[in-house]
Amino acid sequence: MSVTPQDPSQGTVRLTVGQALVRFLAAQYSERDGIRERLIPGVFGIFGHGNVAGLGQALLQNAIDPADGEGQMPFYQARNEQNMVHTAVAYARTKNRMQTFACTASIGPGSTNMVTGAALATVDRIPVLLLPSDIFATRTVDPVLQQLEDETAGDVSVNDAFRPVSRYFDRISRPEQLIPAALQAMRVLTDPAETGAVTLSLPQDVQAEAFDWPREFFRERTWHVARAVPEPAALDRAAQVIRSAKKPVLIAGGGVIYAEASEALAAFTDATGIPVLDTQAGKGALSAGHPLCIGGVGATGNNAANELAAGADVVIGVGTRYTDFTTASHTAFRNPGVRFVNLNVKAFDAAKHSATMVVTDARAGLEALAAALEGWTAPAEHGEHAQQLRAEWEELVKPCFEPHDQELPAQTEIFGALNELMGDEDIVINAAGSMPGDLQALWKARSPIQYHLEYGYSCMGYELPASLGAKMARPDSEVVAIIGDGTFQMAPQEIATIVAERMKVILVILQNHGWSSIGALSESRGSQRFGTKYRMRNQDSGLLDGEKLPFDIPANIRSYGIEVEEVSDTAAFREAYRRAETRDQATAIVVNTDLYGPNPPGNSWWDVPVAAVSTLESTRQARTEYEQSLEPQRHYL
Repeated sequence: MSVTPQDPSQGTVRLTVGQALVRFLAAQYSERDGIRERLIPGVFGIFGHGNVAGLGQALLQNAIDPADGEGQMPFYQARNEQNMVHTAVAYARTKNRMQTFACTASIGPGSTNMVTGAALATVDRIPVLLLPSDIFATRTVDPVLQQLEDETAGDVSVNDAFRPVSRYFDRISRPEQLIPAALQAMRVLTDPAETGAVTLSLPQDVQAEAFDWPREFFRERTWHVARAVPEPAALDRAAQVIRSAKKPVLIAGGGVIYAEASEALAAFTDATGIPVLDTQAGKGALSAGHPLCIGGVGATGNNAANELAAGADVVIGVGTRYTDFTTASHTAFRNPGVRFVNLNVKAFDAAKHSATMVVTDARAGLEALAAALEGWTAPAEHGEHAQQLRAEWEELVKPCFEPHDQELPAQTEIFGALNELMGDEDIVINAAGSMPGDLQALWKARSPIQYHLEYGYSCMGYELPASLGAKMARPDSEVVAIIGDGTFQMAPQEIATIVAERMKVILVILQNHGWSSIGALSESRGSQRFGTKYRMRNQDSGLLDGEKLPFDIPANIRSYGIEVEEVSDTAAFREAYRRAETRDQATAIVVNTDLYGPNPPGNSWWDVPVAAVSTLESTRQARTEYEQSLEPQRHYL
């Protein structure tokens, strides 16, 4: 961090805590590789009695009558507290974690609505600043409206729920506590290894309390985002392991993209001939056009990548935290002697699978490792085999993109059309459900920015608010959110914010009248798609297996005031998308699709335990298959 010099004799300035926090945030900057930007360019919020007269007043004053030298802090009105955190996360991710938004909510449900967003940010290692309001610090008003009383501890509030999902948490019970807490918050937000949700809990009375603040607190501060370089001895150990490999693979995770290491990865691959597999967060780190980009690995990966993973003797993980989807629940890497070399900015992740650890920034690490391996390449036949497997996979999945003998298109047909229609610098956004599996297996990401999947927390409802955040971060890119009808029903509210902010995004809603992903999983685990279709309750059976619900998604979206087209085949979708591109306002395309696919073939597995005993034959059969699938599962020691 660096601080702009200022005469400390300027003394103090009297402000409320809310006013001081706004003024402080407006003076914070991040810097990496000589690029300096506002760390917190704005605040999303929903006001209630807990913050309207505190932070709300401070943001109003900043907009209308800021103090001399006080930077502007724009306010954006959200419709749902969880959604606004998703918007901030998507913005930060699109900005490669160099900028993010603050989010303010009232006490009680307004604040706890942000907990899911906080968990998502921390799981995905994405910075976001949360400012939930809290109960009175003085406790004169006790209990206040929406206060959950704890009979055993007077200092506990519902905001303590943020503690386990935040990388830093502090409750500001006195004005002067804001000074160290705000500085710590900025430190964590800009630390690549420690970043995630940062929560400053603000009692509603403290927000409005005045204090004489040292002017030095409001100096411009630049938080320098470091590129950790690898320890030479660790680098030598890693190079030694890799040089012994006959069938190495490299797994590119999200850390490659956040570190802007795509060029370094391409150079490393060209120099070593090591095939590159990718995670959901890492897709696009190496362009799909590169001959050694094999694609997604793991439970939702493609057959070519998984076959290479199964035979690999050395796995080089760069910027990945090895989720169970990446490792196929510890069944992906089947070579008895497989060894791991992990390059990661966070030691916790670098140590996974008993790896040879290299704690480093992805770009700095790849450049240093390439130099350490100079003159060495993987066997030529290994790279040729990888390319052959990829060609076979691409031939195998061609039918996924073609019309089938069914009334409605499969979602894979729509994905194939989108992949062709979207530009290299456009952004496709998706999250939970069956779609991430199809997309990781099939999508060919041509740049690090194009593929934006939230699959760390697998949070339904992320897509639509995320499209707003991504568009704010890259206004010149087309931003397309692919949303299932189940997800749409969970979180449509930010359409109103998209309209209010005049943001041009394209919403593609796939309607199949059910939860496709969990339905298929249910069927494969012997539970017969129970409770996964959107149906009326059948008065005869008592089950939800009657006629389809009469829910009109196009009419619902039109009520927000945006253009909507409804299509039922891929050719019509292509035409609708081209029209959407020409508009300067948000557009929705509702696509009627087949609930049952087909989906791409797979040769991997995900551990979802099946009931050990059952009266249902379908469950007993699934249990037998489950026990067989467990056989290759193991720790990597």
